[in-house]
Amino acid sequence: MDCKKESQPEFHHFHAGDVARYAKFYELRSNLTSDSTPLESFLWRKYFDARAAVLRDGERELGLLWLYGTEDEPYAAMPLAREEDLPACFAALQRYFREVLKKPLIVKLADEGAVRALQLPEDQYLVEEEENAADYLYDGNALRALSGRKLHKKKNHYNNFIKNYGERYTYRPLEPGDHEAVLRFLEKWRDGKGDEVEDHLDREVEGIHDLLNHGEELDLGKSVSTGAILIDGELAAFSVGSLNRRDNMAVIHIEKANPEIDGLYQAINKEFLCHAFPEAAIINREDDVGLEGLRKSKQSYYPCGFAKKYLILERKGADLSDRQIQAEMQY
Repeated sequence: MDCKKESQPEFHHFHAGDVARYAKFYELRSNLTSDSTPLESFLWRKYFDARAAVLRDGERELGLLWLYGTEDEPYAAMPLAREEDLPACFAALQRYFREVLKKPLIVKLADEGAVRALQLPEDQYLVEEEENAADYLYDGNALRALSGRKLHKKKNHYNNFIKNYGERYTYRPLEPGDHEAVLRFLEKWRDGKGDEVEDHLDREVEGIHDLLNHGEELDLGKSVSTGAILIDGELAAFSVGSLNRRDNMAVIHIEKANPEIDGLYQAINKEFLCHAFPEAAIINREDDVGLEGLRKSKQSYYPCGFAKKYLILERKGADLSDRQIQAEMQY
C-alpha cells in the first residue's frame, strides 16, 4: 500500500445517505459492540462530530476510518475492516494523526476482537479497558420469552400489563405519520426527567429527531427496525433497533416508555424483539454510561456477557509523560 503523504485519507461528515453506502464495512469482521451497525454511527454523529473516510489500496477498498472530536482534541474509532486489513487501516490512522493532525493517535471504544487482532506492543501503546463502556449482551430466546427463574419478575410485570391493558393496547412499527406523536412523547418524557437529565439523554433525543427526519434515506422498516405500543390509540412506548447480520445480533439503540405504566417497559422490550428480531441469537442493549439506575436496570435482565471496549493511546514518538497520558484519557 502506498504510504506517501499524498495518499492521506479524506474525511467527510457522516450523513443519512452514508448509512446505506457504508453498510458493507460493518459486516467485514465479527464485532459484538453496538458500534457494529451503521445506525449507531448515525444517531450519535452530531454529538461526536463524526467524520468518515474510505481507505483504498488502488481500486480496492480496505476499510472505513473514523475521526471524531475537535481540532485540538481529536480521536479515532477502530477502523471497520477485515481482520487481515486491520493493521493497514490502523497504520493509516496513525499516519494521519502524526502527519496531518500533528498529534499521537488516540482510539476510543475499540472492540476487544480488534485489540486482540492487532497485538499492539506495550512499549508503543497504552491499551486500557474503558470503564462503564461495555455493552450488555443477552440471550435472544430468553428475552423474547422472558423465561427462566431469573426473569420471573419481568414476566410478572409483563403479565400485569397484559391483564390491565390487554384490550386497550396495540403494537405496530412506527409509521411516517407518527412523527409528531413521537416528538410530543419525547417532550413529555424529557420534561419528566426534570433538571437532573444527563447531557447524553438530550443528545439521544436529538438523534431520534434526525432518525424521524431522515426515515426514507435510512430505510425505516428494513435496515432500521422500529416498534411502538399505543394505548387507547396514544403512543405510550417505542423502540428502535438494527441487526448485525454477521453475528446475528440485534442492537437496541433506543427504548422509551411511559414509566408510570407498570409492565410497559417489559412489554415494549418483549414485543419489539418478537416482531422485529425473532431469530436474533444475541441482544445488545448497549452500555450503562456509568449511571447507577441504568446499570441496575440492565443487570436486572441478567446479561449473558459483555462486549468490552478499550482505549488505545500511542506512546512511541509522541513524548507523552504519564501525566499527559492521563490527561488525554479524560476527554
